[in-house]
Amino acid sequence: MSVISDVLANSSVTATTSTTTDSLTSAATGGQELGKDAFLQLLVTQLKNQNPLDPQDNSEFVAQLAQFSSLEGITTLNDTVTGLASSYNSSQALQASSLVGRSVIAQTDKAVVDTSKSLNGTVVVPTSVSAATVKITNLEGKTIRTLEMGSQSAGNASFIWDGKDDAGAVAPAGTYTFGATTTIDGTNTSLITYLPATVNSVTISQTGGELMLNLAGLGSVALSKVETIGI
Repeated sequence: MSVISDVLANSSVTATTSTTTDSLTSAATGGQELGKDAFLQLLVTQLKNQNPLDPQDNSEFVAQLAQFSSLEGITTLNDTVTGLASSYNSSQALQASSLVGRSVIAQTDKAVVDTSKSLNGTVVVPTSVSAATVKITNLEGKTIRTLEMGSQSAGNASFIWDGKDDAGAVAPAGTYTFGATTTIDGTNTSLITYLPATVNSVTISQTGGELMLNLAGLGSVALSKVETIGI
């Protein structure tokens, strides 16, 4: 038995195994990833050159094959996810091109107003209230009009500004801020407003983030903040 072991230890088969393993290991560590082909070569080499007096345990081979199957599955999954991400970006680009120039109702407290026309806005009322107020201020921060909305039930409450100030004069066209407030449980509470705007352009995230709409004179707002898309 000792003689056979010595022969195996000094045989060319062992040398070949060592050389093959070293070359594959060198390829894997030389700035390249260990791919499925190299993995299979290592496995076949291991099978060909195992010690007949101390063969590899079958359970170890099964474990290695399972790892190989998992690796193949992960690679396929990565390819699938990459394809889905590409399709999503293409869909976003198509969606973005259709929004440019459209009128939207978005969650914002500012609006570019043509005061020769009436402006329709919406206030989100979280619970029934006895009174709600919308204050309209100009770029200088001066309140030019206060709209009393009276009692409101929970939900969306609409308001209309006719473009005039508190004195009844038509205000100049421009950007105005709409601050809606009410009293809930004795506390003065700000309310969310939805106002009309025009989409000038769209910013598409390169990292899978949300589509951003660039509104005329108002800056950017996320697509999820848009309530209605008009003509």
